[in-house]
Amino acid sequence: MGARKRHQPRRGSLAYSPRVRARSMEARIRAWPKLSASDEPKILAHCGFKAGCVQVVSIDDREKVPNAGKQLVNLGTVLVTPPVLVLGIRGYSKDHDGKHAEFDVYAEDIPKSIAKEITIKNTSGSIENAESRLRKIKEIFAIVAVSPRAAGLEQKKPYIFEASVSGGDIEKQFAHVKESLGKEIKIDQIFETGSSVDVAAITKGHGWQGVMRRWNVKKKQHKSRKTVREVGSLGPISPQSVMYTVPRAGQTGFHQRVEYDKRILIMGNTESNEIKINPEGGFKHFGLVKGDFIILKGSVPGTYKRLIKLRSQIRNVPTKINKPNILEVVV
Repeated sequence: MGARKRHQPRRGSLAYSPRVRARSMEARIRAWPKLSASDEPKILAHCGFKAGCVQVVSIDDREKVPNAGKQLVNLGTVLVTPPVLVLGIRGYSKDHDGKHAEFDVYAEDIPKSIAKEITIKNTSGSIENAESRLRKIKEIFAIVAVSPRAAGLEQKKPYIFEASVSGGDIEKQFAHVKESLGKEIKIDQIFETGSSVDVAAITKGHGWQGVMRRWNVKKKQHKSRKTVREVGSLGPISPQSVMYTVPRAGQTGFHQRVEYDKRILIMGNTESNEIKINPEGGFKHFGLVKGDFIILKGSVPGTYKRLIKLRSQIRNVPTKINKPNILEVVV
């Protein structure tokens, strides 16, 4: 068989190993940006459902680039963003063992479709109890829920998740969420047109795939081995073991991923006649977009109808937000 005359770098990246199926259809956000104490407190997350893609014709407003001031055609991803309902407030303390939930405060009138999905303990005097514990609280989170039915989907079960609150001190953050308790929050109350967000979602699943598709392994020479679409060697004979770094076949896709700095090109509502985004007959595999929506620049992980979580930008935060100059939306 002989040995290689030259060394070659390994195929594929180990950055996301192990490549296993996501535990849930709902992505989890593990890191949150921190606003300064001088800023007003705000909820840092919202969500939407992927509807489809359009082409957005705009003027390039980036400075010091060759296309500055010229007309550009970009891919835009349409997300249906129904309002989220603020169900409750959760406070976390922190010590050397990590974060610990100290209290949960829930709204009084919670819809039946949502109340049956969560376990609510006795909340008599819970707000006063929570306010008395604010000294030891390090982080405040809002417990929010969104119904897929509000986006025109058939799924009955709502999605319930935590959204971080930042800005000001703990007392101001608690008061901010307390005012919104039991109310719906629209996306334009959290983000603005021209700003960038981070998106977290579960990617498209492709099932069990071989090493060539899963790890981009090079195809072997014709008739050089018994197989052509397999790895040349799994490792040495002695010691007889296969290292975790060797590319192997397995699950491809349906992984949790976070993509950064997705700019909001358009934010609107289908009831207004300013921008028409629905193609004739609706989007493929989704249907007609009704209600609030946004268009993000570029692609977004996940398939149609999948939940996409939106988080305030954590990297490359700009000092000034420019509103994009949109000329046309081609559906």
